[in-house]
Amino acid sequence: MRIALFATCIVDAMYPKVALATVRVLERLGHEVVFPQGQGCCSQMHVNSGYFDDAMPVIRNHVKAFTEVEFDVAVAPSGSCVASLGHQQPMVARKCGDDLLAEQAADVAANTYELSELLIDVLGVTDAAEQLGSWFPDTVTYHPSCHGMRLLDLGDRQKDLVKSVGGIDYRELPDAEECCGFGGTFSFKNPDVSGAMAEAKLRNIEASGASLCTGGDSSCLMHLGGAASKRKAPVRTVHFVEILASTKENPLVVEGPVELSIPARGARVASNAGGNR
Repeated sequence: MRIALFATCIVDAMYPKVALATVRVLERLGHEVVFPQGQGCCSQMHVNSGYFDDAMPVIRNHVKAFTEVEFDVAVAPSGSCVASLGHQQPMVARKCGDDLLAEQAADVAANTYELSELLIDVLGVTDAAEQLGSWFPDTVTYHPSCHGMRLLDLGDRQKDLVKSVGGIDYRELPDAEECCGFGGTFSFKNPDVSGAMAEAKLRNIEASGASLCTGGDSSCLMHLGGAASKRKAPVRTVHFVEILASTKENPLVVEGPVELSIPARGARVASNAGGNR
């Protein structure tokens, strides 16, 4: 299968190892991955703030990028961005009077999957240890991001994949369905509330007994990792696809709160997971 990767802007700019791990997992299954040039943001930030007119060029860019390349399906390592493609882009285009763009955006969205959706529903992956060679001997809990849970109805897909990784010690997260407090621009507009929500989530992560929290959206993990770093909490965060890409031969090592996968002087970052194919 020929699969187009929608990296998302935050992964492309701040967490490129998430995109690399996605490619490695899909190639390990024998699929070809292509990267449509010119792709950028999904427009979620603009739309959530009510800037529909400003969102239109962003939507046009995404549709253009993903209609100029031939592929079977597209995938993104983000429930939030995939939800935005279907839930927001056609609606915004229609409200701005461009019905053709609305139809094109809906077509692109209909063929774009969140990563765990693609792995389980399309590619038939149910046992990461057996089918991907995934191995990660650490104590892990899982935070389900709001858009994946409420808009995409992902259910336990991401968690089930994580739990099937070899060597993992999985711990359930108390009140897992509660928001982490990020919410995109919400965290900037309501920093005190956002910070309090992150603090509540960190307490639950610590109560789970896990030393690492995983999830399917780098933005939420960034928020929690930053909050943990600020109060020097012993909580590490990493995207679930990096865990899936980890193998015995090339294991993922996470040291300290993972804030960026682009090394900076003195920074502590996750090592390159699953470098083998």
